[in-house]
Formats: sequence, C-alpha cells, structure tokens
Amino acid sequence: MAAHRTETIELGGKPFFVRHWGDESLPKLLMLHGFPEYGGVWEDVAVRLSDRFHCIAPDQRGYGQSWAPSEVSEYTGAKLVGDMAALIGEEPVFVLGHDWGAAVAYGLAMFRPELVSRLIIMNGVHPVPFQRALAAGGPQSDASQYIHYLRAEGSEDRLAAEDFSRLMALFSAKMNLDWLTGEVLEDYKRAWGAPGRLRGMVNWYRASPLVVGKPGEQVTDLPELPVDKLQVRCPHLLIWGTDDTALLPEATEGLDEFAPDLTRVHIAGADHWLHHQKPQEVAQAILDWLP
Repeated sequence: MAAHRTETIELGGKPFFVRHWGDESLPKLLMLHGFPEYGGVWEDVAVRLSDRFHCIAPDQRGYGQSWAPSEVSEYTGAKLVGDMAALIGEEPVFVLGHDWGAAVAYGLAMFRPELVSRLIIMNGVHPVPFQRALAAGGPQSDASQYIHYLRAEGSEDRLAAEDFSRLMALFSAKMNLDWLTGEVLEDYKRAWGAPGRLRGMVNWYRASPLVVGKPGEQVTDLPELPVDKLQVRCPHLLIWGTDDTALLPEATEGLDEFAPDLTRVHIAGADHWLHHQKPQEVAQAILDWLP
C-alpha cells in the first residue's frame, strides 16, 4: 500500500518505519493501527483525509518494518505510549487509533494530554469500560477468549504455520474479509512474515494487565483503577462499525464517565475492519466532526 512518503526514524535509539500522506504543512493526524496490522493499512482512509491533514502512520513497536524486541517486558503500555509521544514531539496533534492502536491513543490522551488536541477512536476501547465488560462474564468475555490463545507461549509459531492459516482464521472469525485479497493480502503476509514480528505482535497481549476470565465467569478481584487519572479531557470522537463481533457495544458502556466531550458515530454494514470496508464513511465522519 503506497504512501506519499516513507522514512525510517529513530525513537529511543530504535528504528521505526513511518508512512506519510498529504501536504506536510497541514495539521498532523497520527494514525495508530492495531492487531494484526501495520501502518500501511491506513491508505484508504489517509488518501481521503490528505486534503485536510498531514497523515502520519507508523508501524508500531513489534510490527511491520519497525523495531521488534522479543521480550514481553518491552511491550508495556508505558513503553508503547512513550514511542508515540517521542514521534509526536512537542506540538499537539490529532490522534486516531483502531484496536490496539486505540489503547495507545487513549494512553496518549490520558497521560500525555498536552500532545493530543483531539482524539478519534475506531472500534477500540478505553481500558476501564473494557475491563468492566471482560470481568462481567457476559458476551464480551466470551468474545475475548481468543486472548488466552494469543498469550500462550508459542502462539506466534502456531499462527505462522501453513501460510498463516490460523492467523487468517482468527482475523476473519465472523467478520467480512472480502477486502483481504490479492496485493492487499500479500502486503499483510509480508508484514507478518518479517523476522520476529509475529512474536512482537502477540507480546502486546502478553504484556497487557487486562484480566480475561473464563466463559461465564465473573471476575471480582480486580485492582482498583484510578478513574480520576484516566480521563480524556480533549474532544473525543468514537466511530463504531456496528457488526463488530470482537469488540461489542458493552465494551464502551460508561465511556462518557471518562470522556465528557464525547461524540459517537455508528457505521452500519461495517465490522471491526471498518477502515477497509467503509473508508469513505470513516473519513466523512471525521471531517464532519472537525470544528
């Protein structure tokens, strides 16, 4: 997937691959991918926003052509957020996150608010509503059982076997992957097949403190979360593909408690991969929300 410009930069002395779209004098929009993707997946949305933004899409730590340490300890939330804070620099930017990229985007908005002017999330979750949903032992807990599989030692080898057949099965579970064919699929497989990248990708799950119970099991001994420190104080747009079967609406219940300036937009006929399925609708939702 071609960007207008690409570069490899150093963050904390480690190499990170970054794609750019649009005039670089325009306001900056940092675009953060999730699992099992890479920065190039933003192409269809970025080209539709490049008249309004300088779109910046890094391969995050462990992904694509960026640094991919093997140790689980290198994938803590603080380190992932620190990477992107270093990439932003000193001037605040618009931040867009999807899936795990949403976790980093929320982390920036909560812990480095001076760097985020506006926050956009696509089918991603704030940590507190998500943990509450996981602990309830209901549909979201059932939908998230795959996390146990990914956290297990050696899952990266199982995902890579038989030309990534198990990763494809996980990727497509109850989702529409009509868009994942031809050159797009080959680009994905190229990113997955780079040395050490699949381990880096699943290490995000291993390093996460999220507690996922067994199906139907309520988890009651959760650590107390500092609600006052987990606030999103900038304007926040949540774009939601309504057919998502991995993240369910209950995972965003109570988000208003943490984001008082929240706007929700629902996109029908799209699931978790809405940036591939409905890029025009996603881009228009963002443009309509801007001041």
